[in-house]
Amino acid sequence: MVRTCCVIGCNVSSRDRQRNKPENGLSFHSFPTWKQHEGAHVADVTKRRRLAWIAAVRRPDIKFSSISKHLLVCSRHFQSGKPAYVMDETNPDWVPTLHMGHSEILTSNSDRHRRRTQQRAAAELATANVENLDLTVRHTEATRQTKDCVCCEQSRAEVNRLLEENRKLQSQLKKTELNEHFLKDDTEKVRYYTGLPCFAILLAVFDNVKAFLPASQKLSHFQMRQFLMRLRLDLPVQHLCDLFNVSHKTLSSVFTDTIDVLYARLGALVHWPERHCLQATMPPQFIEIFGKRVAIIVDCFEICTERPSNLKAHAQTYSQYKGTHTMKYLVGITPLGAISFISKGWGGSASDRHITENCGILQRLLPGDVVLADRGFAIRNPVGMMCAEVKIPAYTKGFCQLDARDIEDKRAIAHLRIHVERVIGTLRNKFKMLHTTMPIRLLLPCEGEDVTLLDKIVKVCCVLVNMCPSVVVKPGTTETCSC
Repeated sequence: MVRTCCVIGCNVSSRDRQRNKPENGLSFHSFPTWKQHEGAHVADVTKRRRLAWIAAVRRPDIKFSSISKHLLVCSRHFQSGKPAYVMDETNPDWVPTLHMGHSEILTSNSDRHRRRTQQRAAAELATANVENLDLTVRHTEATRQTKDCVCCEQSRAEVNRLLEENRKLQSQLKKTELNEHFLKDDTEKVRYYTGLPCFAILLAVFDNVKAFLPASQKLSHFQMRQFLMRLRLDLPVQHLCDLFNVSHKTLSSVFTDTIDVLYARLGALVHWPERHCLQATMPPQFIEIFGKRVAIIVDCFEICTERPSNLKAHAQTYSQYKGTHTMKYLVGITPLGAISFISKGWGGSASDRHITENCGILQRLLPGDVVLADRGFAIRNPVGMMCAEVKIPAYTKGFCQLDARDIEDKRAIAHLRIHVERVIGTLRNKFKMLHTTMPIRLLLPCEGEDVTLLDKIVKVCCVLVNMCPSVVVKPGTTETCSC
């Protein structure tokens, strides 16, 4: 039998080599091939392995591109007795390393392979532990779910109770918060906080004015309510600032702008009706006494102001009747109780006659009209100049007593004239801001206008009163003002 050596120099039988049979426990392995058609990664790994084997053998006659299939490497050059799997690069037998016949030994990857093997074993153990733990947890959970736990049922019931209680508390909180839903569907709140009879009218007022405010101060329902609450309840400015979380400057600016817009947009609702309209709606109690001639019922009311520092203004605003400084307004109502005229403000020292002659009301009278007034209105001549007639309750004029006819006339006139006092009472009681002492700054003319901010406030209040039910009791009903 002929004996020969492997490429590294080991002597073996050529027959055994050809049959690849082990001799003395040996086996033979050919050089790895370069697999170029199984993907880029496989091609790269097999190429590097082929080059590594050539470098380890160190035979100058062995070239990368041409290695005979008869050139074999025996198992003595591998630690495990055979080459490792081609993709296992960390394995020390990926390249022959033992008994290579030269002193320069390639660095072994055995430590790295061992660590990798240990890590793989640890990972498999951890996976097994996790699976066992998961199995245990699932078993425990299944056991817990199948068990009728009274404690859990009680906990669920308590949670449901708390959730229901939370919903109820949230509902109650929404009813008390001063947000856009505070007044909706609650007529009593609308009447108390705004003075208007219902939410629909409040919404109509808001829709009518919101488009005419400055772009930087568009009113919301929230701000409109803030404005009306100040008129209605005369709440202190600082209280409103805290209540609505706004600054004093913002609140004052919004109030002034809103007054200007309401005065301009809604001022026409204080309207002197045409004669045929007055006659068509004349209440029976007026027709019985005066026919259909009554055009207006007039009276004056006063609003207290601060004491002016200017001597002339001091004298003009001092009212002998009130004993303090006031602004005086003449108000006129129709027989149905709607405010049809409101004058500008006059100093408290002005007489009723002076205001009547100079406020513009006489120019609205038509020949044949009747004006009902209190006896303090000495306006027979001014009214007569307009071919109209004023009816004033009779008084004794130095006589001991009135005759029977005068007494009857006095009672009739007083009974009908009292409606204007009721309207003025409604105006002042509905908007309590008119009861407060007005600061001097409200008495100054607005820029570019001949009216003061107080004049605008009074007229806006008159407009809002006209949006409410009349104080005049209608025949066949007991409905009165809900102020």
